[in-house]
Amino acid sequence: MMDVVGLRQRLEGHGQGHLMAFWDTLTKPQQKQLYQDLNELNLEEVCGFYQRTVHSLNEEHTKLDERMQPIPANMHGSVTRTPLEKITNYEEAGLREVSEGGVGVLLLAGGQGTRLGVDYPKGMYNVKLPSDKTLYQLQAERLLRLQKLAKDKFGKCGDIPWYIMTSEHTKEPTIDFFARNHYFGLEKENLVVFEQGMLPCFTFDGKIILEGPSKIARAPDGNGGLYRALRVSHGGFGVRGEVRRRTCWRTWSGGASGTSMCTVVDNILVKMADPIFVGYCLSKGADCGAKVVEKAFPTEAVGVVCKVDGIHQVVEYSEITLKTAQKRNPDGRLTFSAGNICNHYFTTEFLKKVVFDYETSMSHHVAKKKIPTVTAEGKTVKPDKPNGIKMEKFVFDVFQFSNTLAVWEVIREDEFAPLKNGDGAEKDTPTTCRHALFSLHQRYLLNAGGTLLDSEGEPLPLIPSPAAAPKCPTSENANMEFNNNYDRKELRWDECPVVVEISPLVSYAGEGLDKLVGNKKFTCPLAINEPARKIEV
Repeated sequence: MMDVVGLRQRLEGHGQGHLMAFWDTLTKPQQKQLYQDLNELNLEEVCGFYQRTVHSLNEEHTKLDERMQPIPANMHGSVTRTPLEKITNYEEAGLREVSEGGVGVLLLAGGQGTRLGVDYPKGMYNVKLPSDKTLYQLQAERLLRLQKLAKDKFGKCGDIPWYIMTSEHTKEPTIDFFARNHYFGLEKENLVVFEQGMLPCFTFDGKIILEGPSKIARAPDGNGGLYRALRVSHGGFGVRGEVRRRTCWRTWSGGASGTSMCTVVDNILVKMADPIFVGYCLSKGADCGAKVVEKAFPTEAVGVVCKVDGIHQVVEYSEITLKTAQKRNPDGRLTFSAGNICNHYFTTEFLKKVVFDYETSMSHHVAKKKIPTVTAEGKTVKPDKPNGIKMEKFVFDVFQFSNTLAVWEVIREDEFAPLKNGDGAEKDTPTTCRHALFSLHQRYLLNAGGTLLDSEGEPLPLIPSPAAAPKCPTSENANMEFNNNYDRKELRWDECPVVVEISPLVSYAGEGLDKLVGNKKFTCPLAINEPARKIEV
C-alpha cells in the first residue's frame, strides 16, 4: 500500500514537493516505481549533503600557496633514488605479505567506455595488443603471477582477493565477463564485485532534478564513494562475515595488520598489488600510501600530494599560483613534484576506520554539469549550459585522516599510461596505451639480455625510427612460445616501430626473462606468451 499523502508531506518538508508534479499523469507502473524511488530516498541525508556542499560554490576560492608544504623527505621515497639493495628488501617484504595472505586489491571500475566509443565497461576494452587481452585480463594475470612469485619465494600460497567497485551500468556486464572467461584463472571466491552509490542531482537553488516525469536525475558519487559502498554494499565490506572469513583482512578478526591496494581500472601499466610499494610502506610504518610520478613540468595539470596546514591532501594545479608551481629545491627538482596517479596503499586498520568512522565526515566536491531535466510539458531536454550540480567524493580525500602517509615515486613510463579517450584525441588513447606497454616490454627484453633486430640484422635502438622497422618477422627459438605472426597489415610502423608484448603470466615486472631471452635475437612484432587459451569477449 502506497502512502502517497505521507510521501508528499515528507517531500514538501524538505522543499522537494515538485518531485511529484507529474504524479496524476503517470501510469500505475510509473507511479509505483517513482514512489519506491522517492520513499527509499533519505531526504534528510541528501539535502544535508547539498547544504554542506553548496557552500563551496559561494566561498571565495583563495590560492593555497602560503599554506602548502611538501611531503617530508623521509616519507617521500623514489625508485630512482633508492639503492637496488633496499628496493630488493622492499620487494621481499611485499612478497612475504602476499604469501601470508596479507594483501588485497580494491579496483575502481565504474566507468563505461563512452569516450572510447563503446557501451561496455572500460575494463573489458581491448587496445589491440597482439594477444587481444583486455584491461581486466592483464590485471588478473598480474595478480596470478604475483601469487606465484610469492609462493616460489616463501613456499606459501597466499590468495589476493580482488574487490571491484562498478557502477549500476557496469556491474552485471563485469560479473558476466569474468564468469564467461572463467575468471582468467583466479579463484571465483576471490573476486567480489560491488556497486558504488548514486546521489540525486540538484539545481543551484537546492531542488532535486527530475530527469523525466517519473525519474530522478542521479549520478555516481565519485570514486571516493568507494568507502561508503564498502560499508553498505551487500558485496563489499558491509557483510562483515564476508570480510572476516578472508584471511587477507586479518585486522577484522584481531590478527596481524593486513594491507590493501587501491587503484583504477584504466591504467594499462598498473602494477597490481606492487610488492615494492607494499614493502616501502611497511618499512615506513605508514597507515596510508600514495604512489606518484614526478611532474613533467611546472604547469602540468595534475594534482600533487602535499600538506596543507599540516594535513595531507592532493592539491590541484588550479589551486596554486605559477610562482609556487615553479618553485624548486636546491637540487633543481620541483618542490611540489609528487603527481598523483591514483594508486594507494592502506593498512586494513586504517581502511576500517575510514569506512566505519571517518567517511561520513568527508565533504563532497561540486561538479557543475549539464543535467537532463524535464520541462513543464513532461519532455526531457538536455540544457546547453550547466543547470545543476553533481556531488562527489574523491578516493584520496582520506589522506587527511592519515597519521603517517608515505609517498613512493615511480617512473611514469614504467607505471602510468591511462586510457581515457578514443583514438584521434591528443593523449590517453588506445594507441598511446599500446605504445607505452610495447616500450616497457622492450626495455624488459633488453634488460634481460635480449636483442631486437631490424630487417638488416642490426640492433634496434630503444626508440627506433620508422625507417628501422623490420619487414620480415622472424625469431630465434627459446624455451617457450614466441609468436611473431601478429597481423601486421593493421600496424602503422610510423606510429609504432616496436611491438613487444610479454604476458603477465610470464613476467610481472621483467623478472625471470634472462633465462628465456638472454643472448637471443628477435625481430618485431614479438609476443612472448603463456600457453594459449580461448578468451571470450
